[in-house]
Amino acid sequence: MIDQNAYAETARNAVNRLLDTERSVIEEAGGLIFAALRAGGVLQAFGTGHSRSVALELVGRAGGLVPANQLGIRDVAYYGDASPRDILDPKIEREPSLALRIWELADIRPEDIFVIISNSGGNASIVEMARLARTSGHRVIAITSRAHTAELSVDERLADLADVVIDNGAPYGDAALPLPGGGAICPVSNLTGVLIAQLLVAEVAGRFLAAGQAPPVFRSANTPGGDAYNDRLLEVYGSRVRLGDA
Repeated sequence: MIDQNAYAETARNAVNRLLDTERSVIEEAGGLIFAALRAGGVLQAFGTGHSRSVALELVGRAGGLVPANQLGIRDVAYYGDASPRDILDPKIEREPSLALRIWELADIRPEDIFVIISNSGGNASIVEMARLARTSGHRVIAITSRAHTAELSVDERLADLADVVIDNGAPYGDAALPLPGGGAICPVSNLTGVLIAQLLVAEVAGRFLAAGQAPPVFRSANTPGGDAYNDRLLEVYGSRVRLGDA
C-alpha cells in the first residue's frame, strides 16, 4: 500500500541504516574537515540538482560552520558573466566545462577541503569538480548513493575521486516507493544527506571543543546580537565565504 506510513517506514529504515553503517566514515570525514578548518581552510560544498539542498545545509545557517562556502551553478551568473537564462536548463549540470567556470570564480585556497554531493555521482560537473579538487591537492569527501553509482556505465564517478565516501543509502533512482505499473515516488537522498551534513557539523564542533577551542559556528540572525557576532567571525574569511542564497 502506498501512503504516508509506507514512506515513514522507509525513512525510518534509511536513517537507522545510516546511523548503523556510516558513523565511522563520518567520523573520518569530520577529522579531515576539522584539520582543514583548524589550518585556516574553508569547507567548499558543491552539489547540483536537488543535492544543492544538502550543500546548502552546510553553509550559512544558525548552528552551522562559519568557514563553509557553497559553490553552485548559480555562481556563473552571480559572479560571472552568464545570464540567468543561461543556467535555467536543468541539464546544465552535465556540461563538462561547467565546474572549471565555477572554480575560477571562487577564492579557493590550498587549505580548503571539498564536500561534494551527488546521489548518482556521475554528472559531468560533479566529476569534474572532484577531479579539479584532487589534482589541486585538496581532500574530497563524497556524499553519494553507492547503489546508484554502481549501476552507472561511465569511466569515472565521484566515489572514484574521493578520499572518503559517505553512502546516503538511497536506492538506484533515489525514489523509494515503487508504483504499480512502473515508476516510483518519495526519494530519500536529501533526507539522509541532511542528516549526514549535521552529523559532520557535530563531529567537527566536538573536535574543536576537545582541542580547547570554541567551534566557529553561526548564531541565529534572529536572536539579539546574532548579526554582529556572525559578522565578526566572517571577517576572518572575507570573500572566501560567500553566503549567496544561504
